[in-house]
Amino acid sequence: MRFAVIDTSVMVSAGIRPDTPPHALILNWALKGQVQAITCPTIIEEYRQVVRRAKFRRYGFPSVWLEFLIEESLCLPDPTGGWVGDVPDSTDIPFLALAHTAGAWLVTGNLKHFPKSIRKDVHVVTPTEYLDYLKLS
Repeated sequence: MRFAVIDTSVMVSAGIRPDTPPHALILNWALKGQVQAITCPTIIEEYRQVVRRAKFRRYGFPSVWLEFLIEESLCLPDPTGGWVGDVPDSTDIPFLALAHTAGAWLVTGNLKHFPKSIRKDVHVVTPTEYLDYLKLS
């Protein structure tokens, strides 16, 4: 089984722009059980808060598939302990820490939020890169 922690930016992109790599990753891989999404309470709360923002209402958020994805995800406890390194956005720490704890890849549309210097052993990739990996494996 392939495990992925999916950044909120990917969730939003999947709902806003059909026929894009984020949409394909969520709808064609994760929701069909070919990729196991890994979540934790903090990440689930962020998903729900972000997609309910007024600016996303015109896109039909929150999408029905989001709750299904959350229900089908492997929900682990929030990672404990601090993350060492200068993280550009502190709200991204749970994503990196969870991927590290679970041995999962982190899929994000914001690579600059996860500089190589702080990743430790976590594979941080874009949706396009992750789809390329999935298609080859």
